[in-house]
Amino acid sequence: MGAALLSPIAYIVAAVFLLVLGYTFSLTLFATKVANLQYIFRQIYVLSILLVPVLTMRAFAEERHNDTLELLLTAPIAEVWIVLSKFVALMAVILSIYALSGLYALILGWLGEPDWGPILAGYGTLVLLGSLLVSVGILASTLTENQVVSAALSMGVFLMLWFADSVAPLLPGSLEPLALNLSLIGHFKPLVSGSIFLSDAMYFVSGTMVTLWLASRRLADR
Repeated sequence: MGAALLSPIAYIVAAVFLLVLGYTFSLTLFATKVANLQYIFRQIYVLSILLVPVLTMRAFAEERHNDTLELLLTAPIAEVWIVLSKFVALMAVILSIYALSGLYALILGWLGEPDWGPILAGYGTLVLLGSLLVSVGILASTLTENQVVSAALSMGVFLMLWFADSVAPLLPGSLEPLALNLSLIGHFKPLVSGSIFLSDAMYFVSGTMVTLWLASRRLADR
């Protein structure tokens, strides 16, 4: 976990994240005078899709490139625990970045009287979003020793999930419901707006569990 937190990549990602969010927050607050963070949460959604692959691309790809993965796999622990340790470390990084954006919530509380319910729901949704994106990134990293390929794979999956609902009408009738159910933004929007549905939360939870399991199986098959 310490290696993930001390990585210069993590600090670069955090700097880009907060710079873009700060610009968006300041511009929108002065333009709308509305005390909510919905636009910030949507901005975080987009930034996460673009930047999480940069954080996760080294998870196992670097181990394979440096020929240290075999040594890691000889440790007397199951592959699933190795995957979970990587997951926890990377989640600590992404949640730390998300937590820094809480400064904007404090500013809203100082300047006005925001509705804290949707704000808390929004941050809870970000935890679910981050867990799914990180787990997919870890799975992509187990498939290749090239970090750039790993990042491209995970970002490709993110974009396909993002636009699944857009292409759904173009698919045969039997596949349209499947595409809609796979839509990342379709499950993110209700939760981040404060409309809590178990099916939306389970989308993120089950997706995280399945991808982490696949990553552990990928390591076990080596």
